Amino acid sequence: MEGASNGGMLYHEVQESKLCAVHCVNTVLQGPFFSEFDLAALASDLDRKERQVMLEGGGAVSSAGDFNSQESHNVSLDGDFSIQVLQKALEVWDLQVIALDSPVAKPVQIDPEMENAFICYLHDHWFCIRTVDGEWYNFDSLYAAPQHLSRFYLSAYLDSLKGGGWSIFLARGNFPKEFSISSSEASNGYGQWLSPEDAERITKSSNATQASQATNLARESSNPDSMEDAEMLSEMEEEDLKAAIAASLMDSSSTMASAESNTLQNEDQAAKEDNVQSQ
Repeated sequence: MEGASNGGMLYHEVQESKLCAVHCVNTVLQGPFFSEFDLAALASDLDRKERQVMLEGGGAVSSAGDFNSQESHNVSLDGDFSIQVLQKALEVWDLQVIALDSPVAKPVQIDPEMENAFICYLHDHWFCIRTVDGEWYNFDSLYAAPQHLSRFYLSAYLDSLKGGGWSIFLARGNFPKEFSISSSEASNGYGQWLSPEDAERITKSSNATQASQATNLARESSNPDSMEDAEMLSEMEEEDLKAAIAASLMDSSSTMASAESNTLQNEDQAAKEDNVQSQ
């Protein structure tokens, strides 16, 4: 097993755009060693070599023509990289990438703790499961922080991934021991170093927030008309208020008109009485 890396600090990258392959490679290496431009350059080099091999090998015209097109076979337009690109990136650090279902990895299927890192892939998403200072963590970039995995749960988790159709690879070799955490020039801007305690705190906070959101969503789902009913009630109350004001104004106008009529009648009667007295 490897020794402590970066003093036991955990390097984690949170998902940026569709750069999960970049995040995966860097969390395997535990430092911001690669950027998307580095992986894109590796993908371009692989494409060039593949076209050259196809053309020189006298392959079928359709196959050669396909590989001779401008479309990349190692990086998609939205930024998803092939396993070959990840392999080339890790080879720079003398690390091998081996499929978990290959014969050479058969002992690992029984005891995954024999290794230091696993790479998982499904539906254009890459993430890394890695041991740091003797503890296993899930460095999925969709999570706010690395999630600790117990040794018992590690094997069960890998089995559940395989059952769910995930492709799993192991990364094997001499992993980098240290990265200059204080070196801001080397940072790609996506990652951060966390202590295991900070990672646990962030994970708990994130889980609590998600649980609260799920509860609120469940309440809304159980009574989908509640908000609509409230809006209708508010509108009805507003209409009733308007009607009450209008009625009040009408009553006020009638009262004023009646008062004015009585006043005129009284004045007319007084005038008549004055005329009678004067005669």
